[in-house]
This record gives sequence, C-alpha cells and structure tokens, in this order.
Amino acid sequence: MNTGSPALRGGALALLAAALFGLSTPLVQRFGQGLGPFSTAALLYGGAALVALFQRRGASVEAPLHRSDAPRLLAMVAAGAVIGPVALAWGLQRTSGASASLLLTLEAVFTVVLAWRWCGEVLDGRVKTAVALLLAGGALLVIDQGLTGQVQLLGLLAVAVATVAWGVDNTLSRGVAERDPGQVVLAKAALGASVTSAIAFAWGEPPPAWPAALALLAVGATGYGLSLRFYLLAQRQFGAARTGSVFAFAPFIGALGAFALGERSVSGLLLAGGVLMVAGVLIHLAEDHSHTHDHEALDHEHAHTHDDGHHLHRHEPMPAGPHSHPHLHSQLHHSHPHVPDAHHKHRH
Repeated sequence: MNTGSPALRGGALALLAAALFGLSTPLVQRFGQGLGPFSTAALLYGGAALVALFQRRGASVEAPLHRSDAPRLLAMVAAGAVIGPVALAWGLQRTSGASASLLLTLEAVFTVVLAWRWCGEVLDGRVKTAVALLLAGGALLVIDQGLTGQVQLLGLLAVAVATVAWGVDNTLSRGVAERDPGQVVLAKAALGASVTSAIAFAWGEPPPAWPAALALLAVGATGYGLSLRFYLLAQRQFGAARTGSVFAFAPFIGALGAFALGERSVSGLLLAGGVLMVAGVLIHLAEDHSHTHDHEALDHEHAHTHDDGHHLHRHEPMPAGPHSHPHLHSQLHHSHPHVPDAHHKHRH
C-alpha cells in the first residue's frame, strides 16, 4: 500500500498552484495596462490553452472527458474563464496589485463553504483552524492596504466578484478532477478564450501591442494553465475544501510579487498576516486523518495504480504504472490516513 500522506501530496500540489497563480496577479496588472478586460482575459486563457496542448497524457493513462461533463464544463467556463478573469482585469486597473492580490483570499472562503455545502466534504477542527488562520492573515493584509490608502473601492469590489466566480469554478471543477487534467484545461481555456475574444471584438476593445500580448500569453500559460492543472491534481488528493484553503496562500505570494515589481508597502500588518497564512498552510500539510471506515461498492473511471490499498482488481498482465479504465470497487472495510478524495466521501 502507498503510505505517503495524501494531505502532504495534495498540499504540495495546491501550494504550487497557488504560487503560479499568485505571481500572475501583479504581472497581469503590469502588462494589462491600457487593455480591455475581455482582451486581457482572452490572452490569459489563450496562453493556458497553448500550454495545455502539450499536457495530454492519453486515454490509457488518464480518464477522458465525457459528454455528460459538458454542462459542468460550460458552467466552469462561464464562472472561471469569463466572469472571474474579466472582473479581475477590470479591478486591477482601479486598485493596487498588492491589495487586489490580498483580497483574493476571499476565494478560499467561498470554495470551502461551497465544498462543504455542495460536495458534503468534512471540515474537522484542524481544517477550520487552518481556514481561520488563513482568513485572519488575509484580513490583516487587506486592513494594511486600507490604512496605507491604496484601496480603491470599485476596483476591490470587482476583485471580490472574481473571488465569488472562482469559488464557484473551484467547486464545480471537483467533479472533473478525476478526468485528464490536460484535457480539462484545454477545453476550459479554449472555450474561455473564444468567448472573451468574441466579446472583446464586439465591444470594440483596442487590439493589444505585441509585447503586451506575448507577455500575457506567457502569464496565462503558467498562472492559469499550469496552475489549473496542479489545482485539479491537488483536488484528487485533497478534496475541494482543503485545496481551496491552501490556495488562499496565493494572495500573499502575489503581494510579494507586487513588492518585487516596485510596490513598497511592506508593514508590520503585512508581515503578521503572512505569518498567520504560513501557519494555516502548515496545519493543512500536517493533517493526519485516520480511522476505520467502510467503502461502498463503486463503479467509476480515473487514473489509478495498484499500490494504494483501494484498487485491488486484477489485470493480465498487471500494469506497472498509472493507467485508466472503468473499474469496480468492491465493498471494503479498513483504516488508513485519508482526506475527502473520490474514494472517501463517507460522513463523520
């Protein structure tokens, strides 16, 4: 049985996704100056689509998207690839990069609450403590920006709208986390780029200059394409609520990026907020949830190996690495460390 900590694996992936996305926010503000919000969103998701073309692993390794996933995917595009980036791009032109980055902490609130209500994920005392620390840290960072006079209300309201949209997107994406992440990113990014490009053209937004366009494509490839891939992989290991909570570290990374790009607004409150957020992430990474539990019979399809104690079906010959095919889980009663992934949806 694979005894590696699912919390540590999922937390590391979520942190990587957070770092890539967090650094993208001040970069979008810098390279998106003078561009329309729909044009900016189109370039970001165009870059995500380009990088996704090289991330496909094939149906023998990953489960492909199904026709039944279309409604969920379209809702993800509307919330996460249209409303979210457009609202963020509009808000970034009306507030500081640091304050906008820090307000994105709210995305974790909506993700955790929706994962609890929609997906029935368990939030024990450790998770609630970690979320509280992350949110307290984010609150200190936003207060710090307010005291330094860098907050502009309309810009921050637009960023808040983006956090709601991405919270919905994050929760919806849990339903396709077991699919090929390259295929999910490609479909979402290509549809999002197409829709926002069409709106930008119809709205009469001016075309971007080549340097800005290339820069935003690169930011989209890493901060939206690769970040989404790692986010989906984290959800497999970690569940939607925990992934969203660790992802709340992205705003602090974004604030550091804004500082590196010239915003000199570091203060005691900013440092204190960062310490609280680091503490919240460490609590998540140290999670060790283990008890005896039952698995009901389950028939589904996703990438898996045969060393995790759950995939006990046989092949002739037995495959050596990850592979994907429809398979049946028999009823099982055992105990091991686990988190709310596709195989552990039992109630407590």
